[in-house]
Amino acid sequence: MKMNQLLALGGVAAALFLGAGSVSAQNGGGGGGGNFDPAQMQQRIMDNAREQLGLTNDTDWNAIQPLVQKVMDARRDVGGGGMSRLFGRGNRGGNNNNANANNNGGRRGGFGGTPSPEAEALQKAIDDNAPTAQVKAALAKYHASQKDKQAKLVQAQENLRKVLTIKQEAQAALLGLVE
Repeated sequence: MKMNQLLALGGVAAALFLGAGSVSAQNGGGGGGGNFDPAQMQQRIMDNAREQLGLTNDTDWNAIQPLVQKVMDARRDVGGGGMSRLFGRGNRGGNNNNANANNNGGRRGGFGGTPSPEAEALQKAIDDNAPTAQVKAALAKYHASQKDKQAKLVQAQENLRKVLTIKQEAQAALLGLVE
């Protein structure tokens, strides 16, 4: 189950990165990331979800869109921070003045989002070479927060599933919105 989640998250990450290059190219940008607009990327993802789910009626989409957004937010919260570290995008200790440059007034920005306080505390314990007991305590808090986030993801997916037809649910499964 964990491997499937990592593979699905990796697929979402790849789609986000590939889409970012497409957006940059459409804007005449070179791919240096200077033209990346998280809001525009989010809109493209939502437009794609709407199209793939076959929702041409604005009324139907307006009812389903917030549920799709909650699933996407919950999925990012479950695994985004760790995945961003795999891609070398996590702020690990040192001074990173650009870490929150696209934070949009405290909202999550970009792919990985803002790390949770539990993730930050665990990373600090690791970076500070804290005693084993302190790392173990930070790890336990991190695991508890991840378990809570996973439960929120499952609930968000269930809420979305309730309003979808079986064909839409199948498409949502292929998109990684529901399992």
